[in-house]
Amino acid sequence: MSAAIDEAPAWAGDWLASQNDPYRFAVKVMGILPYGVDNPDGKFQFEKWQDQFLRDFFLDADGKHTDSPRHSIRAGHGIGKGFMLALLAIWFPLTHFDSKGVVTANSQSQLRDNNWPELRKLASLLPRELRDQLDIQEERMLVKASPEMGFVVRRTASAGNPEALQGIHANHVIYLIDEASGIPDIVFEVAQGSLSTHGACAVMFSNPTRPDGFFYDTHHKLRSRWRCLRVSSADVPRARGHIEDVKLAYGEGSNRWKVRVEGNFPTAADDVVIPLEWVEAAIDREVYTPAFVPIWGVDVARFGDDASALAKRQANKLLEPIKFWKNKDLMQLVGLIHNEYINTHEDFQPKEILIDVIGLGSGVLDRLKELGLPARGVNVGETRATLDKCMRLRDELWWLAREWFQSKDCSIPRDEMLISELTSPTYDFHSTGRIVVESKRDMKERSGKSPDGADAFNLTFAGMAHRKQPLRKSKDRGRNPWGA
Repeated sequence: MSAAIDEAPAWAGDWLASQNDPYRFAVKVMGILPYGVDNPDGKFQFEKWQDQFLRDFFLDADGKHTDSPRHSIRAGHGIGKGFMLALLAIWFPLTHFDSKGVVTANSQSQLRDNNWPELRKLASLLPRELRDQLDIQEERMLVKASPEMGFVVRRTASAGNPEALQGIHANHVIYLIDEASGIPDIVFEVAQGSLSTHGACAVMFSNPTRPDGFFYDTHHKLRSRWRCLRVSSADVPRARGHIEDVKLAYGEGSNRWKVRVEGNFPTAADDVVIPLEWVEAAIDREVYTPAFVPIWGVDVARFGDDASALAKRQANKLLEPIKFWKNKDLMQLVGLIHNEYINTHEDFQPKEILIDVIGLGSGVLDRLKELGLPARGVNVGETRATLDKCMRLRDELWWLAREWFQSKDCSIPRDEMLISELTSPTYDFHSTGRIVVESKRDMKERSGKSPDGADAFNLTFAGMAHRKQPLRKSKDRGRNPWGA
């Protein structure tokens, strides 16, 4: 037994330990070089995004470990998504007993001419003993030792074949979806149960060719359930060759530029209030925050499945992720807000706590005022807007939030739920020519959830005119210089 262990190849231990570590499999077993190391011999080497993506493979949208990872990657042209898809297709059956996988795209030619040749090429990097275990056929790849307990099959996903992602049953399942933006929604509707099965891995790659559909939704209203990533061609040296061609042919900033270079969705959907790229660009952005006192916004839940929400904004910075509270009665909610206030350093205490008084909000407002907090009620549904172009105050607050992000001088923490809510609503025009933002009820019917966090955030703009304060000279060097 000892002699057998001594004779085991160096990669064998890493292979056996890489079931939940595709990065280890790629580097230690296949010999792919990590990003950033010297590569004088021109070996296969990860780009920066590929390196980080594999390291984070078993993380969810909030950065927590999950047994059911779901990734949605939108990208410019030539960034190496086919390489990653093939790598995952090889890693999975070789490290998971009783495993099945599906590689799908919106056309047979994509699978035949791109995905399968890439898979064959990468399989050549395997140690001979593992490479000999694979039988790569025309439309499937089998593990020879147990072909029914380890295989990957390729299937075209089309309106005529909506079951492409169904019919896979095993202890370990992986769905690898290429050019997901071009796959009809009916395919994903049929596959919802399969994609959501506990323990199933799902990875979608695509140029973001259309501003609607399931792939689009994973970066918007479903964002809190998918770990999203955007990769620009400009960030990948080997993908930069086509950038100048796209710029000359279509213009920088054109929809073709957005899709093929930036990895952003086209802006054909001009009725979106706040574009996703504006919000994503604000995540953890370094900004200079002027001397404004923070202001809080509170949206009070009206129904059992909604959540009360608290947003804290200081001028051009959202100070922390939105706080959500579910299934709290009014006095419990008052207690939670009061506790937030008294535990906030005086230099960061808000001048105003703005509360939507429609429905149950008036009760919260009255009690907070009794407790001495600087609470003020706002009726977003009935109050006329001060901006001539908006119909009601609610529409104006959404528009002010839009302009806040459009300024490109603002910062928010990574908060996937808030990002999803902010980028979901659309707008239209009233017969008077004024802007009307999609109602909360319509948003909930369309997306299945209420934009409680976004509404709390938007309420902070109702007190904008009252926030500016002169700087206070501090006698205590430890005090915040932006205090009132």
